[in-house]
Amino acid sequence: MASPPIPAYKVGFLQACLDANVLSFGTYTLKSGRQSPYFFNAGLFLNDASLFSVIQTAYAQSLIEHASTNPSFSFDVLFGPAYKGIPLSAATFGELARLDKGRFGHIGCAFNRKEVKDHGDGGSLVGAPLRGKRVMVIDDVLTAGTAIREAIDIIKTQGGELAGVIVALDRMEKMPAQSGEDEAAPRMSAIGQVRKEYGVPVLSIVTLDDLIGRLREVGSDEDMKRVEEYKRMYGTGS
Repeated sequence: MASPPIPAYKVGFLQACLDANVLSFGTYTLKSGRQSPYFFNAGLFLNDASLFSVIQTAYAQSLIEHASTNPSFSFDVLFGPAYKGIPLSAATFGELARLDKGRFGHIGCAFNRKEVKDHGDGGSLVGAPLRGKRVMVIDDVLTAGTAIREAIDIIKTQGGELAGVIVALDRMEKMPAQSGEDEAAPRMSAIGQVRKEYGVPVLSIVTLDDLIGRLREVGSDEDMKRVEEYKRMYGTGS
């Protein structure tokens, strides 16, 4: 049975990533030690202004789509963890205001410094204050969850409340086995764990299933089959 079509902005995002080799195919060793047949290099977003424009619009459209179908969803500040989250948050909060000024025209943007500044305005946070605000975290991917948890700790320390997380790609991949665990045993993904632990929405522009669907249309059979096999080995639906 064919999967339902995905929105045009998701198709555009995937195609832009494929065209610019943000999504590339081969054999890549991940931090977990797994051999992945694909790699998502979000740093390449910054190589081309037209590409980055597609990216910021896709993030904004994903948030608008979620807000439209979930009336209780809202946030005051878009927070980008250093370093990749910084340009993503700055670009996306402006794009949100452009696309939906009534709902997002007055949100703020903030990011953290890796090193605390001891002169000028000082501190480790730049941008809108987080105290008493609902804060949405934006980043490129969520693999092990370590960076997102660090961002959540910063938000709590600054007196903010976590409203959710958005990433570009949901790898739909179970967490690596810990010592003594069977690698083949079912486990949650890092995204699933954050959803469960914090009780907030964790959104993505696209998922691995979306990528596989796009490869069926425009990719090579070899790449598609290798990605499908990887999903069979390490995939999870949560």
